[in-house]
Amino acid sequence: MKLITVTDMQALIRRVGLEPFLALAVDAIEDYLRRWPELQLSPRHAFHYPFGVTELMPCADDRLYGVKYVNGHPGNPARGKLSVTAIGLLADVPSGYPLMISEMTLLTAVRTAAVAALAAGLLARLESQRVALIGCGAQSEFQVLALASRLPVTEVNYFDIDGTAMDKFAGHLGHRFRLRRGQDIADTLRDADVWITLTAAKQHQSLIDEALLRPGVHINAMGGDCPGKTELSPEVIRRCKTVVEYRPQSEQEGEIQQTGAASVHAELWEILTNQRSGRDTDDEITLFDAVGIAVEDLAVLDLVARLAERYDIGSEVTLVPDLADPKDLFSLVAGG
Repeated sequence: MKLITVTDMQALIRRVGLEPFLALAVDAIEDYLRRWPELQLSPRHAFHYPFGVTELMPCADDRLYGVKYVNGHPGNPARGKLSVTAIGLLADVPSGYPLMISEMTLLTAVRTAAVAALAAGLLARLESQRVALIGCGAQSEFQVLALASRLPVTEVNYFDIDGTAMDKFAGHLGHRFRLRRGQDIADTLRDADVWITLTAAKQHQSLIDEALLRPGVHINAMGGDCPGKTELSPEVIRRCKTVVEYRPQSEQEGEIQQTGAASVHAELWEILTNQRSGRDTDDEITLFDAVGIAVEDLAVLDLVARLAERYDIGSEVTLVPDLADPKDLFSLVAGG
């Protein structure tokens, strides 16, 4: 089976190019979501602690099974550790044999940005050029670059309560976009077409005052991803046409844990397959309430497996015995 380490993932992304790789991830997730009725789905299995969460996220079709282990520990950066780390497994459904183990810390940032870009491409006004980013943490640059694969993004307003994080963000993307450092949230949202909330605090927050909402704005709410962790007030949510990934999981973990399923207009796949509408008018306020679902992980694991094969990246490891007689497992230890 194939092993994709962090170094391998870096090599693969460099070989493809970061922005082309992000665009491929958007396309891969779109392809899988269009096949929604063919997928076997379940909400992720999570253990919650006061300081964070550990989760398993499985999904399968009749060809591939994928599962990701991922954590979310908002306090980790203060200890010099990442707040989110992940490892993924891809397996062959007909045989049950594992095909690939991959790092998914980088890949989770890629897939999270990719699904956000896919949603914004369906829900934001197509001429949207100005983005407001609230939160400049580990996923911030990925979010903006992926969004630029679906919308003509030229300007980014950005804000974080951590000035060092803002410096980091500007250092990475200052050559790519016109950047404006916000003084506060209200200043950052001013004149922007797409608003991205990307904060890590495990608590109910009201980052956006209802009075700041403007006709035609699209919001990607990316930070609410577990019970008790939200970024928007119920009043803001009720003003929006809200789209989620997977209702059973979003009701537990998304912004709509505060308002219930009745506040949901559609799941993302329903818009992709023309069962529900996306943006109907230029004045609508639209919201993508993202929590991250396993089909997105399966889509990008499949993509990485195909690209790793094409570019001969990764190494082969033996984690499953290869036996002349598949009934004689004892032969591996007999005579030892």
